[in-house]
Amino acid sequence: METNILARHPGLVWGFAIVVVIMLLLDLGIFNKKSHEVSSKEATIWSVVWISLSMIFSGVVYWVFNHDAGGHKVALDKFTEFQAAYWIEKALSVDNLFVFILVFGYFKVPKFLHHKVLFWGIIGALIFRAIFIFAGVGIINLTFLPEMEIFGQAVKINIVLTLFGIFLAIAGIKSWGGNDHKDDQDFSDSVGAKLVKKLYKVSDKYDGDKFFTIQNGIKIATPLLVVVAVIEFTDVLFAVDSIPAIFAISKDPFILYTSNIFAILGLRSLYFLLSNFIHMFSKLSYGLSIILTFIGIKMLVAPWFHISSPVSLAIVGGVLIISVLVSVMFPGEKKTLNPESED
Repeated sequence: METNILARHPGLVWGFAIVVVIMLLLDLGIFNKKSHEVSSKEATIWSVVWISLSMIFSGVVYWVFNHDAGGHKVALDKFTEFQAAYWIEKALSVDNLFVFILVFGYFKVPKFLHHKVLFWGIIGALIFRAIFIFAGVGIINLTFLPEMEIFGQAVKINIVLTLFGIFLAIAGIKSWGGNDHKDDQDFSDSVGAKLVKKLYKVSDKYDGDKFFTIQNGIKIATPLLVVVAVIEFTDVLFAVDSIPAIFAISKDPFILYTSNIFAILGLRSLYFLLSNFIHMFSKLSYGLSIILTFIGIKMLVAPWFHISSPVSLAIVGGVLIISVLVSVMFPGEKKTLNPESED
């Protein structure tokens, strides 16, 4: 039975919320008040900051639960659940970076506007991930079949987790050796772009970092609003893979949401850090394929065999380290990022 963290540890919940709000306000209101091109140095600093905050928070989670009735064992379980869910989300986020690169290139977004687009994309992710995770946990709790005997063992099978397991295992196998992202993909035909164009008339040119501009006395949207909408819907589609994956790690909505959000908050700086060096991670797709397949299998065998969070964390971490090392040793072809999107 999962711990009701909101009731037992309200300070932990409010602490998380306050940290996120403060960091977003600092990011938007102080450090990035004016739209600018993010340098590799700045991206590195922010990446270190977000990863450090995530690790510190996981330590706080351990400390809080270690002083709870469950003691060290429960605290260690929560700590490893957070870590495993965080690094799974972080790893799968890299695949999303490829899509961001293609979107920015397709719409010829000036580099100094990339940060603003990703910022508002993250604001949307905070909302959508909360809906997906908390609704998902509720649905999972309602979809357990009555206990039955299979292969001589009494088990309780969950319909949703079984379907997720099949989906992730197939997705992992299908993604082996590459991804489905095409350089010539038409993002103007995506749901987000169609929605904005249905609601507003869209100008042909950007107007600085504005989402709306005035032409002939009429307020119309700029292409920047279209790009934000495309990024938002891309994240929703991306969550179809990543959210089911973390349900294999924990059923605690607080652990799932906090780890997910910390990983997403660091995604923007990771984009700027890796965008010019993406060729050095050419073999990462193989690692992601293995991780997805492993998580799918973990879900399918869960009624009979429980793979603990520490073991899951070790496997995910090992696969990531090996795939990155192989990528660095055998880098892919170097490509110029968005050559047409210069200011």
